[in-house]
Amino acid sequence: MRSARLTVQANGITQAVRVAGPPDGVPVLLVHGNVSSSAFWEPLLARLPDTLRVVAPDLRGYGETDTAPVDATRGLDDFADDVAALLDAPGLFRPGARPVVAGHSLGGGVAMRLLVDHPERVAGLLLEAPVSPYGFGGTRDLDGTPTTPDFAGTGAGGANPDFVARLAAGDRSADGPTSPRAVLRAAYVADPASLGDDEDLLLESMLTTATGDDNYPGTAVASPHWPGTAAGPRGVLNALAPAHFRLADEMVAAPVKPPVTWVRGDADVIVSDTSLFDLAYLGQLGVVPGWPGPQECPPQPMVGQTRAVLQRYAAAGGTYREVVLPGCGHSPHLERPAEFVAELLALVRENATG
Repeated sequence: MRSARLTVQANGITQAVRVAGPPDGVPVLLVHGNVSSSAFWEPLLARLPDTLRVVAPDLRGYGETDTAPVDATRGLDDFADDVAALLDAPGLFRPGARPVVAGHSLGGGVAMRLLVDHPERVAGLLLEAPVSPYGFGGTRDLDGTPTTPDFAGTGAGGANPDFVARLAAGDRSADGPTSPRAVLRAAYVADPASLGDDEDLLLESMLTTATGDDNYPGTAVASPHWPGTAAGPRGVLNALAPAHFRLADEMVAAPVKPPVTWVRGDADVIVSDTSLFDLAYLGQLGVVPGWPGPQECPPQPMVGQTRAVLQRYAAAGGTYREVVLPGCGHSPHLERPAEFVAELLALVRENATG
């Protein structure tokens, strides 16, 4: 399957969209993750059948879509509203299409928000290493109980400033652990060899990330609680923070519940119960000083939280299945594409047969 690039005016911004397959094909919507773009789906498209109509947008501030600001106080709603506007944009899907929606990482949170806001327009949901329904960082229990009143330790203040600076500078080297190429190899996949000839394509995708207070990482806010930072009102990492992104109850209460497939690798170091991007877990390891201990600030059980919410979703009338890929990291569609395609096509077949 080969893709073409389109630009679409939707939700007040110009969105760049990657499309493939016939307009009347079975609709599939792919939503990329943080510090990437729709180009991250390009290796997958070659493995998909021509019977599908695939639409993969660049989210705002990524790829070639407008660098529009992200209002973090709305959680991931800015992204979800942009994507929802594409469902009826001329030339993308057939009228009234109900696509299977696959979301990777941050894109999984966007996909969940789309389900909550427009459940009648989602035929199935494939969550690939998704952010917890309680956000990223700052929650201690399976029910999303906050670690501190202001969810300290979350948001833009937790970003590595050298990584942000290298993104902004377009650093293509592998010098040091905070270069985008090194992060791609170490965090996005468990086995860097799985990137193969696509490594430079994926790196260029990462480097399209708009940096600054309104985009990645966002505004940092001081907190009296360890480690001294909390979620601010602007930017991507703050939009992911539990103070602003918490939709577990809304998802469980959705009046229409399409089937959900959750695909994750057991070697994921980003979305994990022992995430190397969770300041509390790094504090437990002694990497971040001053950690107050597990009673006050335990690591976030991200995987356990997602499982608990999906179990509630199923008990309320929906269905879900969890697919765990051994030895796989944060990007199953890159590392284990055959298994990922099989799960995606299973949802597609269920959609095609009603």
